[in-house]
This record gives sequence, C-alpha cells and structure tokens, in this order.
Amino acid sequence: MATETREIREQYNPANTSECIGKIELHTVEETEAKIEASGKAFGEWSRMSSVARGEILHKMADLLIEHMEPLAELASKEMGKTVPEMIGEVKRGASILRYFAQEGMRAAGEVLPSVSEEKMLFTKRVPLGVVAIITPWNFPIAIPLWKIAPALVYGNTVVWKPSIEVALTGQYIADLFLKAGLPEHVLNIVQGRGSKLGTVLIKSPIVKAISFTGSNAVGQQILNEAGPLNKKIQLELGGKNAAIILADADLELAARLTIEGAMKQTGQRCTATSRVYIEASVYDEAVEKLIKYAKQIKVGETMGPLASRQQFESVMEHIARAKAQGAKCIFGGKPVAELSHGYYVEPTLFVDVTHEMDLAREEVFGPVLAIFKVADYEEAIRLANDSEFGLSASIYTANIQKAFDFIERSEVGLVQINDETGGAEPQAPFGGMKNSSTGFREQGQAAKEFFTVLKTVTINGIRYKKS
Repeated sequence: MATETREIREQYNPANTSECIGKIELHTVEETEAKIEASGKAFGEWSRMSSVARGEILHKMADLLIEHMEPLAELASKEMGKTVPEMIGEVKRGASILRYFAQEGMRAAGEVLPSVSEEKMLFTKRVPLGVVAIITPWNFPIAIPLWKIAPALVYGNTVVWKPSIEVALTGQYIADLFLKAGLPEHVLNIVQGRGSKLGTVLIKSPIVKAISFTGSNAVGQQILNEAGPLNKKIQLELGGKNAAIILADADLELAARLTIEGAMKQTGQRCTATSRVYIEASVYDEAVEKLIKYAKQIKVGETMGPLASRQQFESVMEHIARAKAQGAKCIFGGKPVAELSHGYYVEPTLFVDVTHEMDLAREEVFGPVLAIFKVADYEEAIRLANDSEFGLSASIYTANIQKAFDFIERSEVGLVQINDETGGAEPQAPFGGMKNSSTGFREQGQAAKEFFTVLKTVTINGIRYKKS
C-alpha cells in the first residue's frame, strides 16, 4: 500500500496577508494512528509516576512559558491576529493555569468512608482514563490548550493534541516547551492537520478513551454523533450569544466601557464575548451615546487586531450585510478598515433597531459586532436575554442587589457576571455553559477532575487486629 505524502502548509499573518511567517508539515492518517499508539504505550509508566512529580513538570512548564513569553506571544500574534499585549496576557494566563493544576498533584485523590462493618476499610480513589484526545480552536491558542492539557497530565492521562491548523506553529512551540520541561516522550503527542481528516481518526480510535473539544456547534455535534455510540467520555465547549443588561440604576460609564470591552476584546473572537446588550428605556439614549464614545476610543491596528483569517473576515462581513438587509441600523462602524486593507481588519460595529427575529439577535458572529436593544424594564430584559439557544455567559449592570441576585437565579447561563463584562475566567473556577453552549463536564478548577479521572471504590476486608 502506498504511503501517504505529507502536506506542507504555509502560515500567513492576518495583519499582513502577504507575509508568510512559517511552514508546518501536516501529519498523515498513518502518522496520527502511530502517535495515538505511542501515547497508549506511554500511559502505563506515566500514570504510575507520583502525582507530585507530574505536578513538578507542570511547574517547570509554567516557568518556561514565562521565560519564552515574548517570542511565543509574537508568534501567536502573527499567526492569528491578536495584538501582542493581548497575547502576552494570554501567556501569563497559561502560566497561571499550569501552576494551579501543578498543585493538584499534591491534593487528595479520594476519601475514606465509614463502613457498616468494623472489619472493613472503605475508600475511593481517582484514577486516570488513559489516552485523551484534545482538539482546540484558534482563538485562544495558548490558554485553551493548557487548561485542557494541564489537568489531563497531572491526573495521569496521556494526551494526543490536535490544535487548530490556523495556529499550528504556536501549537508546535508549546509542545516543544513541554519536552524541555521534562515531560517524557509520547506523554503529549501533537498532531497537525485538518479536523475533517485527523479528527475522525482521534474520535474512532479504540485507544482514545475521552475527547475534549472546544469549537463550533456543528463540529461538536459531529463528535457527539460519532463518539457517543463508542462509549467515550466527551467534553464539548461550543458557541455563545452572550447578553448584557444595563438597568437605569447602573453606573452607565462603567457599564458602557465594560460592554464595549466585552464585545471588542480579541476582536470579538471569544465564545464569551458580549454579543447583545439590553438597555432600560429611561437611560437608553444616554447609554448608547456612551457605547459609541468607547467604541470610538478603539484604535484598530493598535488596540484591536485583525480577524484571524479570510474565512473569518468574510463570515463577519456577511453577518453585517445580512443585519443591514434585515432592517437593523448600523450606528457605528460596519466596514473593513480601508487604510489597513493589507490585513483582515473590520471596524468595531454597533447595531440598533434589532429584533429577536433577526439573525443578528440569534447567531454567533464571532467578531467585533454588538446588537443593542431597548427594553421597558428588567423583566423584559431577562426574558429576551434568555431567549437564545446558547447559554454560556451573561452580565447585568445594576445597583439593585435584589435584582442582581434574581438575575443569578434566573439567568440561563453557566457564567454569571454582576457589574462586569461577560468574558473572563480564572483557573480555579469551573468554566462552561448551559443549553447548546456546552455538553458534558465543566472545565478548570476542581471540576476538571470529574472529566479527566474516574472513581474507584475500594473495600478491604479483615483489617481489625485480633489477639491470638
């Protein structure tokens, strides 16, 4: 049988689309299968290593990440478009994630339980799953892989990781750093290629025991359909259509500034980005003026980077055109940046006169576009905020503590923010959504062990000493 030839892919800078920043060799199906098998063989020795020792490797990796912060941030910025300061923040966040999970190696891996028999000892013990497939997106090329890989490793699993092809160079840099940190060979294997080709290999391999994926709902559903019948453990983090509510008693300056930050940071390419804002009628005009004021302060090309690819650029522009065609009114932005035509730059964009029947109110744009709605009161705001197939994050700006607590209870999302923007996550806190935003287990924090381990219950009989 003929051996499949490796494809070589060139990576281009979305801020300057004529600049090739490097090349990456894509793996074949046979190479991917071999890497899965190698990770399977590495599992035995890795899983028997002390969890404290595994944690020490993560500590070393965190130190290396900070040591390589500037070149890694510059590479990732050129590969997917975030500004270098945004990428430096992501590298620091990655180091925090590694340090948090490094400490997991020193925490309890089970508990002792009382038995009805004085002759027995009863306890639980968490054990790793085996080989875990991790499939990550392009929008957070450092943080998202690390918040999956770090817990997988510290709990004793081996990993086959497929980063998005759009950030293949960044993925390889991270994988190389893990080896420098002392991670044994094949404990983490990286495979480079298109998800449509290699994803199926990962999903269907009998060696792979679990799949953790972050990406689109369409691909997530495909994974669920293919891996579910195979009885694999599945963790899916998918889309969002996140809403903010600004009530009349809110600090409007704070609310407007954070709403724009939530919508436009990372050029809106976050699953937690603020996509909709509902403003109480009595302060609507004033709040909209402030939203425009803060949108004007964004310097495209300096404080806001380009969209990550031509495909993403065309998708966002198509969403903007459709919103206009359906009757929404663009009050700011809405166009490519003419003087930055060498890159995939789009203006921060604000729409009013949006109805809930329009696509802009329902579909994830994944770009710097905010839909603004006028509502009569809090009750209408929360009803419309919940009127979505997604349920990842939501925020409310108010000085009313009763409404804030009511919002916590009634908001149909996994992440609730009070007087803060919809984005943001800390490594010690569980991350995930409701409805079509997530399937399966939460990520990060103590919740991570629920996905990356399984509990054994152990009974030892005859423990009581008896005098002869």
